Amino acid sequence: MQMKKYILKSHPVGEPKVSDFELVTEEVPALKDGEILLESVFLSVDPYMRYKASMIPQGGVMPGQVVARVADSKNAAYKKGVHVLASCGWQSHVVGDPEKMKSSFDDSKDRLTILPDMGGVSPSLALGVLGMPGITALYGLIDLTQPKAGETLVVSGAAGAVGSVVGQIGKILGMKVIGFAGADDKVAWLKDELGFDYAYNYKTTTVAKALKESAPDGVDVYFDNVGGQIAYDVMLRMKQFGRVSCCGAIASYNDLGVPSKPPLAPAVQIPIISNQLSCHGFIVTRWMNKWQEGVLQLLGYVKQGKLKYKETVTDGFEKMPNAFIELLRGANTGKAIVKA
Repeated sequence: MQMKKYILKSHPVGEPKVSDFELVTEEVPALKDGEILLESVFLSVDPYMRYKASMIPQGGVMPGQVVARVADSKNAAYKKGVHVLASCGWQSHVVGDPEKMKSSFDDSKDRLTILPDMGGVSPSLALGVLGMPGITALYGLIDLTQPKAGETLVVSGAAGAVGSVVGQIGKILGMKVIGFAGADDKVAWLKDELGFDYAYNYKTTTVAKALKESAPDGVDVYFDNVGGQIAYDVMLRMKQFGRVSCCGAIASYNDLGVPSKPPLAPAVQIPIISNQLSCHGFIVTRWMNKWQEGVLQLLGYVKQGKLKYKETVTDGFEKMPNAFIELLRGANTGKAIVKA
């Protein structure tokens, strides 16, 4: 049996190219006592991988989470056929001792876990609404901004894996929710299916015009997945003592590595100071101590029909780079995954 992996051939300059990644094929080694063979079933592609691609050494495996099946096992704790969530990156198969895997995978302390009962839903949701994006949305909104019923919430990148969950949680909490996305069909999805009060295509309107209509009294909470000009424009229209959860900066990721085009940002300090905003930057691993608690809360919302989701699925492990590039172009709605 052969195993495949994508390594970083060259650090991307601007938007990544397929040629920045190299597909390597190796023979699967025989299992030793205590080892398992993982076979990737679903692999995640996420915006953070863009800046990771500027940081990891050339020749390193691209990072990321996967839902994998235990294809073979010589470890009693991991029975053959069980599904696990693992941070083994862009690899079709992985062989090793599970305890060593936990400490060797990138960004993955204790991130090799047997998936719990998913309530009859696809295990792929462990990469999306019931996984890292869902936990990011849940705790990044609730723990950091302390939202209250009746307040106004703005979400950028609202049709993505994180933003779509943030907006729906806002509605569950009784907030007025306003979303910005980059296509008319995404805007329609936010309003018609997810229940956003207002949604706008930022490519065809301005933040100022949109918020004059939807938030004439100002914005209480802003969940920022984008950064750049949109973040500045929203912050200008926030109420005194508004709260900002700073999750991502996808507007600037593809400027990384371009000498003639360094990432630039408006002077966000002006609205932060003048509106006395509280801004919280975060990484989702800060909530490892209550990860499963959050997953169960999100699963409850899904079962109750309060939390809807969409997956953009690319078929074939060999298309990992293509799926990643399309994600950065905004081609996905909801969670982008690759089905191996």
